Amino acid sequence: MTASTSVAGRLAELGITLPAAAAPIASYVPVVVHGGIATISGQLPFVDGQLMTGRLGEDVSLEQGTAAARACGLMILAQLEAAGLLERVERVVKLGAFISSTADFTDQPVVANGASDLMSEVFGEAGKHARSAVGVPVLPRGAAVEVDAVVAIRAD
Repeated sequence: MTASTSVAGRLAELGITLPAAAAPIASYVPVVVHGGIATISGQLPFVDGQLMTGRLGEDVSLEQGTAAARACGLMILAQLEAAGLLERVERVVKLGAFISSTADFTDQPVVANGASDLMSEVFGEAGKHARSAVGVPVLPRGAAVEVDAVVAIRAD
């Protein structure tokens, strides 16, 4: 993405329509900005309004898990848009991916690429980030994947 291209323009080029930002399901806020850094709470994978549930290595395929991580990434972008920050993203600093998986499933990094690749598609070099990809036995509401983010924001 070039400096003259808006994020909205890039999303349109990619044929991406962001979902409505999900409301928090507990006592937290979706985005906190402090000192030029936006921290986005963990986002769950919604596709066509339906939560993608299940566990990798049990009833969710690698491809479905990667799609779930991408859906989480789209929700991160939707939260940034709802907070009025999407066009001010300077750099995606870090993603944390939590993958509901069985004890013998070890492709968490591949699943997390669904969100990571999206950030690179949308923001180019500024979308390349540090990352954690962690397998967990269960996630809120039975979600297959949850992704949170730390994003550097340009001052207005």
